[in-house]
Amino acid sequence: MEDLKNQVKDLEHKEPEDTPLQTQEGQRIQKVEDNVRNLWDNFKQTNIRIMGVQEDEREQDIENILKEIVTENFPHLVKELDLQVQEVHRIPNKRNPKRTTPRQIIIKIPRAKDKERILKEARAKKVVTYKGAPI
Repeated sequence: MEDLKNQVKDLEHKEPEDTPLQTQEGQRIQKVEDNVRNLWDNFKQTNIRIMGVQEDEREQDIENILKEIVTENFPHLVKELDLQVQEVHRIPNKRNPKRTTPRQIIIKIPRAKDKERILKEARAKKVVTYKGAPI
């Protein structure tokens, strides 16, 4: 009788071991969570839209426009961030081609965190300038 009580106590105190199905399920859940994290990182847009820069800028100068704007308005960010530009282009005037306002510039940067820092500083400053003119 004493032996039976000891066996019952041993069974009660044993933690249940993961079965192979539970292990596979845990691995599958981890894989899905990793996939969701990667998708979320890809959904974060890394594009910065700049409006108000005159059309007389040449295409070679457009690539350096973000660095010039950041150095002019946020000199402390230049030291902290390593600004890299992947792609730069002006969007076409789809609505009214006769409109005299300059086309917007789309700049794609590799890291979403850099974009967030730049936009946070721009919102705090409220007026961002390029070559002395507000944009």
